[in-house]
Amino acid sequence: MSEVLFFAMLLALGILSGATAAVIGFGIGSLLTPFLLTRLEPHLAISVVALPHLIATAIRYVHYRQWVHRTVLLRFGVPSAIGGLLGAILQGTVRSAALVSVLAIVLILTGIANLTRGFGGWRPGSIVATILGLLSGIFGGLVGNQGGLRAAGLTAFTLDPRAFIATATAVALLIDAARTPVYLARGAEALLGLAAPIAVATVGCVAGTILGERVFFRIPADRYRKLVGVAVMALGLWFFVSTR
Repeated sequence: MSEVLFFAMLLALGILSGATAAVIGFGIGSLLTPFLLTRLEPHLAISVVALPHLIATAIRYVHYRQWVHRTVLLRFGVPSAIGGLLGAILQGTVRSAALVSVLAIVLILTGIANLTRGFGGWRPGSIVATILGLLSGIFGGLVGNQGGLRAAGLTAFTLDPRAFIATATAVALLIDAARTPVYLARGAEALLGLAAPIAVATVGCVAGTILGERVFFRIPADRYRKLVGVAVMALGLWFFVSTR
């Protein structure tokens, strides 16, 4: 792949992933990381994505912050940040295809539950919410892609669309704040040499975020949960296939 084509695809994926994240709360790591893995080692690909992810998430948070559900953020988001820090520290030491397969199945089942109203109005208690948040953060720190699991956990709280996207964004920002300094401290020198792809990905993610926000406010509330369910299930299927 030529340099021009690589950067063009990176920009396009940045726009698509930023827009997706602005609508359903995740997508930047899910789309950009696999693409960057075609050129970079896993730890570098994850670190490169972390910076545009942080910037785009911060912008999204500023726009959605008024709808954050503070109780859910406390029960789910704080453990997620702790998990993100632990995962970032352990990055490179734990990488199990079996773990990814288990998480893939969890995502698939969660997607089905959202499409069929399988949760039945159930809301997780404090302990369950803490465990869900911690697992989401750890996975995000390890492989740079916690969005699907985070969304899967948050769907159990039956939040309305605005509270869901705002709270998911706030949780993502907490995780980014916890893990990004670790990535920077560990690979600062290598990241300086990757300034160009980081800049292109950031521009794409920011542009996509702005476009995606306009789409989000046009989605009917009764269809939003199903949209998230489809996205979570699709990500689970992708994880499952990628480990075969």
